[in-house]
Amino acid sequence: MARSLGNEDLADVKALIEELEIACPESGSRNWTEVRQFNLMFGTKLGASADSAMDLYLRPETAQGIFVNFLNVQKSGRMKIPFGIAQTGKAFRNEIVARQFIFRMREFEQMEMQFFVKPGEEMKWYDYWKDTRLKWHLSLGLGRENYRFHDHEKLAHYANAAADIEFNFPFGFKELEGIHSRTDFDLKAHEQYSGKKLQYFDTEENKNYVPYVVETSVGLDRMFLAVFANSLTEEALEDGSTRTVLRLPSVLAPTKAAVLPLVKKDGLPEISRKIVEELKWDFNVAYDEKDAVGRRYRRQDALGTPFCITVDHQTIEDETVTIRHRDSMQQDRVKISELREIISNDVSMRNWLMKM
Repeated sequence: MARSLGNEDLADVKALIEELEIACPESGSRNWTEVRQFNLMFGTKLGASADSAMDLYLRPETAQGIFVNFLNVQKSGRMKIPFGIAQTGKAFRNEIVARQFIFRMREFEQMEMQFFVKPGEEMKWYDYWKDTRLKWHLSLGLGRENYRFHDHEKLAHYANAAADIEFNFPFGFKELEGIHSRTDFDLKAHEQYSGKKLQYFDTEENKNYVPYVVETSVGLDRMFLAVFANSLTEEALEDGSTRTVLRLPSVLAPTKAAVLPLVKKDGLPEISRKIVEELKWDFNVAYDEKDAVGRRYRRQDALGTPFCITVDHQTIEDETVTIRHRDSMQQDRVKISELREIISNDVSMRNWLMKM
């Protein structure tokens, strides 16, 4: 089978399937179609006329630009090995069957980093990035039980180690991020076909070498699906009612706080809008005065807003407000002047990253 596939002898592959009487594991059918070569990349044409147009293919991953620009980035940034180059961008794959909502699509977003290391140190950094990337995922609070590693037994020809971080999606554990030790294949291949040297001069060892690469690659769409699928819940409350709550990690929530005047009179809306004006320079803040305050709480719960700030008549007397926490529904009475610090401690990107 391997020899026939390697020689692209598809007729021989079909004959072998029939000879071994291989059956479909689900239906038991042996009524196979002809073996065909599927086109896994999207092709297009570049040129003003059909006669002179050349064939092009949309990129199936985003890493090529990093490798082409490796030396430009290293020299202009005066970077020393080890260092990484990261980017986010669109990639295209001609999936035979796009399925499972946004988990598998033909056009998708990737977040990739190529980390360049000294030859011989790639496994040390491979283990480092496996550990670091899992910590990053766990810091979002989606549950340790929802993650697992899948170490590859069959490796690509250029790799000497590979693993997936799998997440427990609604349809089971599937790949969320890939971590690969790609050796020096990529830079050497670009050297070979471009005729340009892509080597690093190590001043400590006084020699040139082609760096090895450790890659981390996560699907942005899959990341969104993992977070959203895990966060959206229907919660039963003590009084027998239910609420829809989107338990987004606070650092990812699009709106950090909502300011709610208890009533639309007595100067409460004016105080509320003043609080919005003070907070909007640091956070994305919403203002809502429609319906009873309980219904407004529920509305913000469903939107994933971590905090609701209620302005009432006591606010006029002592400049305090009630701040309600989305997940616990706990309410605390705090000074208006303390709001920025309270919200920042919970939603700050800086605080989140420092806790990892």
